[in-house]
Amino acid sequence: MFRPCFHIVLVAPEIPQNTGTIGRLCVCTDAQLHLVKPLGFSLDEAHLKRAGLDYWPYLHWSVYEDWQDFLEKNNHPQNMRFCSSKTSRSLYDCKLQIGDYLVFGNEGHGLPPDFYSKYSDSLWTLPMPGEHKRCHNLANAASIALYEGLRQNGFQWER
Repeated sequence: MFRPCFHIVLVAPEIPQNTGTIGRLCVCTDAQLHLVKPLGFSLDEAHLKRAGLDYWPYLHWSVYEDWQDFLEKNNHPQNMRFCSSKTSRSLYDCKLQIGDYLVFGNEGHGLPPDFYSKYSDSLWTLPMPGEHKRCHNLANAASIALYEGLRQNGFQWER
């Protein structure tokens, strides 16, 4: 039985190359990918498969019709960490634990507007000291957050 180290949740992702890259990241780290519709691309799109290369058959992933469907099928997880550029709390101050759900919004708009109030206590950001910062690329942000979680846990988890 597959036991993921972390869960990566993409809410309404828009760019297939980012999702493909994140899928590859999940395979390389034993993380699980969750895709919450609407998706800005087809799951058989060539760009998605190309970014994931030959990793895609090994990916543990699920697709959900909407956020409520995700919550119900995952038993309303309490260990969700929402990553956003619209908060000031650094992810490096968050204690990430094996099995956590790292939730990301889409490339164009971030998380759905109501998430910022509904999950305000669970919002975290990646520090960006650059003068002209806006936000990280989605695939880069997912990589940074996932590897921070792995680092905090000594790269050890029960498979």
